Amino acid sequence: VVPVVMAGVLGIYGLIVGAILLSKITEPTADGNHYTSYAGYAHLGSGISCGLSCLAAGLAIGVVGDAGVRAVGQNERLFVGMILILIFGEALALYGLIVSLIMAEKGNDYHC
Repeated sequence: VVPVVMAGVLGIYGLIVGAILLSKITEPTADGNHYTSYAGYAHLGSGISCGLSCLAAGLAIGVVGDAGVRAVGQNERLFVGMILILIFGEALALYGLIVSLIMAEKGNDYHC
């Protein structure tokens, strides 16, 4: 049950980044387009950063979760070790989320 919940959190990270990026996109006005190429590429990089880090974390959680559940079925003392390794796998996605949020905030700082 624990690996499934931890993998579900990865999808929530993507939802958070998507909502933040959606709020940063501005519509063109009569004065022109205020959404620069710099902001677009920064937001693209932000999404890719979160997506790829969540992909790597999901792979780690899947491998550790499969082997960990099998091992805990044979020896219950391995449960704490499995949880610790799963937390380290989840940290990969958390680092990607942090980088993604920083990139999303810096995307609108550049003005031509």
